[in-house]
Amino acid sequence: MPRLFWKFFTTIWLTMAVTVGVIFLLVNFLQGVPFARELDEERRAITLNLTANVLAKDGEDAATYFVRTSEETLPPGLTISKTAKADACAVPKTVDTRSVLKDGVCYQISLPVRATFTFDAIGPFIPWLAILISSTISAGALARYLIRPVVHLRDGLSALAHGRFDFRIGDKMAGRKDEVTALAHDFDSSAARLQELQDAQQRLFHDVSHELRSPLSRLQAAVGVLRQSPAKLGAMLDRMDREVERLDALVGEVLTLARLTAGSSRPLKTHTLDVIELLNEILGDAAFEAQAREVSITTSVEGTFRAEVEGELIYRALENVVRNAVKYTAEHSRISVSCEATAERLKICVTDQGPGVRRDELERIFQPFSRGDEAVPSGGYGLGLAITRQAIERHGGRVYASLPDAGGLAINLELPRKPTPYGSADDQA
Repeated sequence: MPRLFWKFFTTIWLTMAVTVGVIFLLVNFLQGVPFARELDEERRAITLNLTANVLAKDGEDAATYFVRTSEETLPPGLTISKTAKADACAVPKTVDTRSVLKDGVCYQISLPVRATFTFDAIGPFIPWLAILISSTISAGALARYLIRPVVHLRDGLSALAHGRFDFRIGDKMAGRKDEVTALAHDFDSSAARLQELQDAQQRLFHDVSHELRSPLSRLQAAVGVLRQSPAKLGAMLDRMDREVERLDALVGEVLTLARLTAGSSRPLKTHTLDVIELLNEILGDAAFEAQAREVSITTSVEGTFRAEVEGELIYRALENVVRNAVKYTAEHSRISVSCEATAERLKICVTDQGPGVRRDELERIFQPFSRGDEAVPSGGYGLGLAITRQAIERHGGRVYASLPDAGGLAINLELPRKPTPYGSADDQA
C-alpha cells in the first residue's frame, strides 16, 4: 500500500478514537457520579415509601413532623397534601407521587424530580456526534498536510513558467517520506534537467557565435583587401572559398548535432549491417589520409558484428573518433584500433599518441565546442565527439575517454546489437 494510505488510515482512526474517548470522559465528568440518575430515582422512591408508611401508621402529624425534621437529609421538595375525595387514592403511584387513604381522607405525597442535566436524550446521537467531530478534525489535518506541499509545487511550477529553473522544493519537504516527497524530488530533478538544458543552449549559442565570428571576420578582411587591391582578386577568392567551406562545415556539424539532440525521443530508422565491416572501410580511408603525416594505423579488428543501427549515425560516430585520432596524434606516431565483440555488445577502442587531455577534461571534451587545453589547433570546431556521444547513446550505448599509461588519449565506444531506450539505467552504469 502507498504510504499516504497508511497515513490517512492512521490519522482518521486515531482521531476517531481520541474523539470517542474525550466524549466518554466528558459525559462522565458532567454526570458527576456514575449511575447518578439511577441512584437518585432509588433514593426518591425510598423517601416516598418511608413517608407513606409513617403517614399510614402514625397519622398526618407524624408524617408532617417527619418531613419537617428531615429536610436536611431528604431530597428537597417533599410535600403532603390531602383531599376529601376518597376516590383520589385510586390513582396508581408514579415515580414522584404516592397516595395514602387514612381515616377517610386521601393524602397525596409528592417529591418532584429535580431538573438535572442528563445524557439520556442525546444518547442515541453521541456516536454521530463523535463521527462528525472526528471527521472534521481529520479532514482539516489531512487538508493541511496535503495543501502545504501542493502550494510548494504550485510555486515551483510558477517559477519554471517564468524561467527560474534554479528553483527547488525538495528541501521544503523535510521530515516527510511519502509519495508527495517523491513527487517533489522528481520536480527538482526535472528542474535541474531544464536548467542543464538551458545552460547548454546558452553555451551553444555563445560557442556558435564565437566560431562563426572568426571566418566571417576573415571574409570581411578579404573583401577589404579586394577593395584596396583589386589585383589580388585570385588570392582573395581562394581565401574566401576556404572560409566559406569552413562555414559550411561548421553549419553542417551544428545541424547534425541539433538533429541528434532534438530527435532523441524519436525512433531510430534502423537496418541490419556489419559494424566491423563499416569500421574497416573508415579505417582504410583514414590510413590513406594519415600517410601525409607518416602516421600508421594498427588494427585488431576481425570477425563480424551485425547489429540493428541507423547506418548514417554510426558512420558519423566512428568516423569522427578515427579522424580525431589522425588529426591530434603526433607525427611519425601510431594509432591503435581494437574491437571486442560479445553476444550482445561491441566494444571499440581507438588510441592515439597525441598530447592527450587532463584527467578533469575527460568528460568536458564530449561537450560541443570543447577541446582539451593541451590540444594542438588543427582545424575543426570541437563538435565531433559531441556528435559521436549523441549518436551512440541514441542506440543505447555509451562513449567515454581514458588516459593510457603510455600517453595519448583513448576513446572507448560500446554499442549494443539492438538499440535500447536512450539513457537507460544500464547504459548509465
